[in-house]
Amino acid sequence: MIGDPVRLKTAALLVLLGLLTMLAGIGQLTFWAPSETVTASVPSDTKAAPLTVIDQKLIALHDGPVKIKIQGEGNFMVATGRPDDVDAWVGKTAHTTVTGVSADQKSLEATSVDGEATAPSPAGSDLWVSTEDASGELDYTWNPPADGEWSLLVAADGTQPAPSSISMTFPNNATTPWAVPLIVLGIIIILVGAALPFIAKALSNRRKDGQDDEPHDDGEATTTLPVQSGSSEANRRRGPETEGPALRVTAIAAALAAVMVGGTAVAAQATTTPEATSTSSAAAPAEGDGGTPVLLESQLQRILEQVASTVDAADAAKDAAKLAPRVDKMELQIRTQNYKIRTAVSAYEARMPVRATKLQSSVISTKREWPRTVFALTQGEGNVVPQVLTLVQLSPRENYKLWGSAPLQPGTNFPSFPVPREGTEPVPAGDNTGLAYSGNEALGILAEMLTTPDSPNRSKLADGQASPYIAGALAYQADTVKNGTSANFKFTHTPVTNQTVVLRTADGGALVVGRLDFAFEGTPKAAGDKLLLEDDSAVFAGGKETTTGMVLNFAESVAVYIPPAGSADPMKLVAATRGLVGASFK
Repeated sequence: MIGDPVRLKTAALLVLLGLLTMLAGIGQLTFWAPSETVTASVPSDTKAAPLTVIDQKLIALHDGPVKIKIQGEGNFMVATGRPDDVDAWVGKTAHTTVTGVSADQKSLEATSVDGEATAPSPAGSDLWVSTEDASGELDYTWNPPADGEWSLLVAADGTQPAPSSISMTFPNNATTPWAVPLIVLGIIIILVGAALPFIAKALSNRRKDGQDDEPHDDGEATTTLPVQSGSSEANRRRGPETEGPALRVTAIAAALAAVMVGGTAVAAQATTTPEATSTSSAAAPAEGDGGTPVLLESQLQRILEQVASTVDAADAAKDAAKLAPRVDKMELQIRTQNYKIRTAVSAYEARMPVRATKLQSSVISTKREWPRTVFALTQGEGNVVPQVLTLVQLSPRENYKLWGSAPLQPGTNFPSFPVPREGTEPVPAGDNTGLAYSGNEALGILAEMLTTPDSPNRSKLADGQASPYIAGALAYQADTVKNGTSANFKFTHTPVTNQTVVLRTADGGALVVGRLDFAFEGTPKAAGDKLLLEDDSAVFAGGKETTTGMVLNFAESVAVYIPPAGSADPMKLVAATRGLVGASFK
């Protein structure tokens, strides 16, 4: 039974190797496991600049939350915006851009760009989806506000250096791929080692049984000689036959376990070594130019609230200077003149208030270049019907301003547009591609119909004179002519093409919003005949009577739906209003 001790030693060795292999696998999940996060910092010698940009490629480099720690002197802010919006706002200002992580993942890579030494404060810009204000230190966890790419802008007030002490903590992408295989392999080796003595003994017994069954020559005596110890040839042959299989199994298992355990240390070390990070690593591909809406709905709601509060304060004070931050073009002119009239004529009606409490529909352009335009259909206290608001942003560092407002026509539905998160395509005012008419043509047809009641193009606009606004305008003009027996009158409605905006609707048509200038001229028929002005017009003309003639000027804010090309449907006047903006004597 000389083989039993060898078999037991082999089994013990296999069990030991199995334990070591399993321990190596467990170690990769515990004490050899790589750190869950890595932290990298901006080098301390980075050049100071009024603005710091954290590039979208960096904040999207790793899956999972990114923690950002920013330290600086005094107050500063962190703004979140689309990469092209951040770049456009930075413009030619000197800035530092944090673009990537070094190969050892200990340092953030930063590049400095020379330029203008100061910039306006970025606080309050409509470009930002969100902002974080801090003093001295800020711990910030990055969470994308919506799909797509985003960058961060760090700044003080635009004149002082932006904080450059920035560190970012990322989830560690290192893995331990050998952990589970090593644990499973260790268990298998332990089971083989435990079963080895029983398997070897069974094999030995089978060989003995085979030898006992060997045939003998009949009739011959068989003498069994004692086996001599020493250099017996039979004994030398038996040794390898008995112990050979067990020793070969042991050698193979030991070699395999040694390779696996030896590789464990290498694997465990490799998982904790970060791969080099290229600054060109990008996040999810950005949506194509012109495919991303210029605003999120949350941004639009915030802008509308600021516009509404600005207009409300100015209306209450009858102070046009208060309109400047949020109102421009036609709306600024109409409300400014309305304040002048109301100051002199207390009974004169105020303009319809601008409300943001109920946003019924939003139309957000995908045109990323400036100027940018959005429409909003809102209603609130003081709005008998919803009104269409036109908001325009002229440049990156300017905020959106209200260019026009017009109440929805009674019995008219606002056109359907793509959902705000997808945005809608803008159309040049002179382009009729895919449309029955261009925006300029549509406003021209409306102006002609208002000027000439029997216009040959009246069938191109739905309901013709039955439209409430069109019918009211034509009736006003007809009554003026009828009652003014001592004067000749002339009415003209003219599109102002540089304030025309066209956005495509969901059905392939478009909504054009723009301005018409309405001029109302009166001339006495005979010498000595007089023309009398109403109190509101007299505020601008400087008197109520004239024998030479007069001109009244109105601004008309209109919105017209244009059907898609090939449609048999006519256009429709969706919204319209007018306001007196001037009067003079000839």
